[in-house]
Amino acid sequence: MDKMKTRVALAACADYDPQGVKESIIKMIDSLGGIGRFVGSGDKVLLKPNMLTPSRPEQAVITHPAVVRAVAEIVMDCGGKPFIADSPGSNVNSFKRLARLSGLSAVAKELGIPIFPLDEPIEKRLDEKKMYRILEISRHVLEADTVINLPKLKTHVMMYMTVGVKNIFGCVVGKRKAGWHLNAGIDHMFFARMLVELYDAVAPALTIMDGILAMEGNGPGTSGNPRQCGVMAAAVDAVALDRVAVELVGAKPERLHTSAAAREMGIGETDIRRIEITGESVEKLRIENFVFPKKSIDMMPIPNIIRRLLNDHLTSKPKEIREKCTLCDQCVDICPTGVISKLGDKLEINYDSCIRCFCCVEVCPEGAMKPIVPWLLKLVG
Repeated sequence: MDKMKTRVALAACADYDPQGVKESIIKMIDSLGGIGRFVGSGDKVLLKPNMLTPSRPEQAVITHPAVVRAVAEIVMDCGGKPFIADSPGSNVNSFKRLARLSGLSAVAKELGIPIFPLDEPIEKRLDEKKMYRILEISRHVLEADTVINLPKLKTHVMMYMTVGVKNIFGCVVGKRKAGWHLNAGIDHMFFARMLVELYDAVAPALTIMDGILAMEGNGPGTSGNPRQCGVMAAAVDAVALDRVAVELVGAKPERLHTSAAAREMGIGETDIRRIEITGESVEKLRIENFVFPKKSIDMMPIPNIIRRLLNDHLTSKPKEIREKCTLCDQCVDICPTGVISKLGDKLEINYDSCIRCFCCVEVCPEGAMKPIVPWLLKLVG
């Protein structure tokens, strides 16, 4: 294996001072071979941040605009033509509000580069050895000369953490994401395998993680809690980057579903002993007492028949916080099973059919949908 593919660069970065962020990113990229390894003059370069839901940078939901700006400038400095795009589970008007509120539209305007939602799904056929023979991916992704993946370091109530591999899910167009959640149901490993194969199909040339202001608790949306961590990471192999992120926050590697799926499928490097870390050390940047989502029934060694009987009492579920809800319909629209409906001035959720994908929690712009931990899970957890 090419040694460069298992190298992860780490940098300490205390805040979002534009010059400091850019210098940190340049150092990390240089340790991976320099920007010329990834971008050629005239290349169309997709900058794929995490643009989950309309929110401000200080809420730690989206990749910070200072990081996106720095990468865009570095790409432009070597003659590349960057554009900013993602596909959150919302409509075009919501994307415009997201881009404006997050500060990303201002970055695009100041630099004179495009920003738009990833749309126009087309089929990407995989080889016969893959679990999924066809994946529908935005045309803009597949037509880009280079994809630079810009994830945020966050927790995730369904997948435990969302970093490099999970961020590529935004290359699936809009509400088509809900179909994958529906197919997966509560089988998180099914979903993780799809994410790994999607990552492998998109094959981003470079992944740069924004962990300066990260998110802990019930991420990845506005239900999570911002946490100042002061760290950035970069790698060619996002699987390896995710494995190092696990070390940084003191998580158990087996809990990160995408890492387990990647190891099972032989994609990327998941063995920390075979990952070369450059720049700062994990020991220097380690984040103590990081708060993770409450583990749920799918993470416990319980026979399936008992699992089904206890599912309602051992699995977190979404619940509306009435005083925060504005009845904007985003949760209703995104729900893959259609179990959320408006009943007068409140929401009604059919938990018998709810698959606990937490799409509603992710997209809620007000933080009005929260994962509720049932009493039995609290008792055994």
